Amino acid sequence: MQTSKKNKNIIGIIQSFLILILVVLVIFMMIQISRLQGTARVINYAGLVRGATQREVKLEITGNQNDELIKYLDDILLGLRYQDGHYNLVKLNDEEYQGKLKIQSDYWDKLKTEIEAVRNKGYENTDIVNMSEIYFTMADETVSAAESYSEKIAIKIRTIELLSALDMLILVILVIMQTLKAMQMAMQNRLLEQKAFVDAHTGLPNKNACNELLNKKDIITGSTACIMFDLNNLKTVNDTMGHSAGDQLIMNFSKFLRSVIPEKDFVGRYGGDEFIAVIYHTNEAEIKEILKVLYREKDILNSYENQIPIDYACGWALSSDNMSCTMQMLLDDADANMYKNKQLCKKYN
Repeated sequence: MQTSKKNKNIIGIIQSFLILILVVLVIFMMIQISRLQGTARVINYAGLVRGATQREVKLEITGNQNDELIKYLDDILLGLRYQDGHYNLVKLNDEEYQGKLKIQSDYWDKLKTEIEAVRNKGYENTDIVNMSEIYFTMADETVSAAESYSEKIAIKIRTIELLSALDMLILVILVIMQTLKAMQMAMQNRLLEQKAFVDAHTGLPNKNACNELLNKKDIITGSTACIMFDLNNLKTVNDTMGHSAGDQLIMNFSKFLRSVIPEKDFVGRYGGDEFIAVIYHTNEAEIKEILKVLYREKDILNSYENQIPIDYACGWALSSDNMSCTMQMLLDDADANMYKNKQLCKKYN
């Protein structure tokens, strides 16, 4: 019992620890998901910067100035770096990405200066084409860094999902183990309860079960009968044929009673050679008929060869004869009547 309780406490501690781990994993996952939110939008706009800058340079080379496009690119870069602007962009907390973005943003300022030079001197007299290619490479590296950051977050989330699934699997296994253990304990308790209230030799309710029925203090409301049986020849069989024969006689008698008395009614072994039956919702005529059938079946059994003869005394009482009796009072009356019957049997034998 002590070991079982200790194991139960250990399992409880493990379960609590696993639940705590699961809570931490869920919180960590929520943090990672919040970091991942908006990453796709950042990657998209970082890519737009790359393409839109090339378009702006081509427009400037062909003499088509576009200050609105420059302002558009300024706003996007500002939003990417500081989470400002009109595009609901988030700031990615990644050193590599932020480093690439800063280099790109700083070079964008230089590229804008070169665009101004194109407007004043013509693109032939500037390094705009080469700078545009350099800027494109920088923008491409920024996009790659953002995609790499997104993939790292996704890997973390997948790892957390696997760990959470493993944690929950272990919890489920522990719950199943506890459930099976509880079922086993319940079954053992039922078996112990059965042993406490079932006569091991006959399979009938034992004295404990009989006493539990008899100890009810309620007044019997329905018409109930109690029959007390006493095996007359058990001692003789034990002395002449041995205790194994006596045990067999008890077994035969219990089967005999149970085969005649209706299944709905109670039959129990009250003591060594004493048995009681409680017949519910009955009357005097039915009790006399049951006793008549018992005597007839007894004679039939005793007519068989090698049959240990059954001989018994019995007495009965009906609750309708005493409207204020309890089960114990009814048994006492049946026992008194059984004693009279036993004395009568001795007188004629």
